[in-house]
Amino acid sequence: MAKEYDIVILGGGPGGYVAAIRAAQLGFKTAIVESKKLGGTCLHQGCIPTKALLRSAEVYRTAKRSEEFGVMTNEVTLNLAKAQERKERIVSQLYNGVQHLMKKGKIDVFEGKGRILGPSIFSPLPGTISVEMNNGEENEILIPKNVIVATGSRPKALPGLEVNGQNVIASDEALKMETLPKSILIIGGGVIGVEWASMLSDFEVDVTILEYADCIIPTEDKEISKEMQRLMKKRGIKVVTAAKVLPETLQKGDKIVVSAEVKGEIKEFSADKLLISVGRQANIEGIGLENTDILIENGFIRTNEYYQTKESHIYAIGDCIGGIQLAHVASHEGITAVEHIANNEPQPLNYSLIPSCIYSHPEAAKVGLTEEEARNKGYQIKTGKFAFRAIGKALVFGDVDGFVKMIVDDATNDVLGVHMIGPHVTDLISEAGLAKVLDATPWEIAQTIHPHPSLSEAIGEAALVVEGKAIHG
Repeated sequence: MAKEYDIVILGGGPGGYVAAIRAAQLGFKTAIVESKKLGGTCLHQGCIPTKALLRSAEVYRTAKRSEEFGVMTNEVTLNLAKAQERKERIVSQLYNGVQHLMKKGKIDVFEGKGRILGPSIFSPLPGTISVEMNNGEENEILIPKNVIVATGSRPKALPGLEVNGQNVIASDEALKMETLPKSILIIGGGVIGVEWASMLSDFEVDVTILEYADCIIPTEDKEISKEMQRLMKKRGIKVVTAAKVLPETLQKGDKIVVSAEVKGEIKEFSADKLLISVGRQANIEGIGLENTDILIENGFIRTNEYYQTKESHIYAIGDCIGGIQLAHVASHEGITAVEHIANNEPQPLNYSLIPSCIYSHPEAAKVGLTEEEARNKGYQIKTGKFAFRAIGKALVFGDVDGFVKMIVDDATNDVLGVHMIGPHVTDLISEAGLAKVLDATPWEIAQTIHPHPSLSEAIGEAALVVEGKAIHG
């Protein structure tokens, strides 16, 4: 028997389940169709499990240098199995929490593969959902007034370097490793590649990054990228930029061997494992888009600013539409879509206000424009930069590398961007995010009294540098 809903959401990740919660709050009868587990990639193969292991790496790194803090320990060893158990406990606790939220919101969850049907006896418009249930029971038919596609993404493949789950892996397989390799090649020096390089280096794996661009984390401010590369090399991570990997040279044996063209010269690299980390691609196959007029561009679903597709009653959010592929972005896109369905006239999401973070050692975080982007947009800018080395809390903490950089419009004095690299900057960036939302000036940020000693003092000091009024710099 067909079931009717106001909104049916394909995908239960941080975009889908947050959209479902907001829909339920607004009184919509709501259902989620999820083929795997609620929480999606973020909870089960992405944000949470990787950060749990990165935390284990941080503790291990700190324990090995505990004598610097006057704490004498016996020989420190890593128990990867224990770290993996801890990761799984965290994921399980959060998964249970998401399931509770669905019950609390009276949101129906269908565990199976959802597919959008074309016009049928159920509806003159495309959008009826057929669910192939995981338990093998008869397909469920859901008839929604509106659909939100939130099917997420998966690691992008490199032709000729196909993942086999053994010596050629992607992040999904890396999360399940029961033993650590002695060495690893990471193809791709973006956010995911850098986080894995940092973690595995802390776990005493010999790491080499091969990055096609002229620098690692190429979407970051150039000074942040340069500092990250310097500090990674300082830790013993080999970083090779301007490296065009040649898949046809791949050899699989006791070691993985592959060649890359590096600035016109062919160089050979070998390691126990090869980790592919070259971005993510949308999960849009097999969900019935061909039964609609929905447009696909460059492998992603095309939407308007309210996430409506060409079929106005079908919305799409999160990684499957491209853009900024982050969990918190998908969540806010989902809320905007639901608010638009409810005719609440939501403001379109301003992507320049969205912070993004890299959870490596050192951490990096940003909000707004890089210096290069600001100049390319025609801004006359002034900048302020303040090093953590001059911050008392950083010295106390034992982590003094990095800095805060502020980019300001010289004409209006508005903050255009803030970029950070150093200790706990993934937490500090929220102040910069609020400053962007409020169109703050460096003077206003400097007038905010930052407690002493705290790492946040670096933000106030960077603002003072812009004003030419540095106290400690």
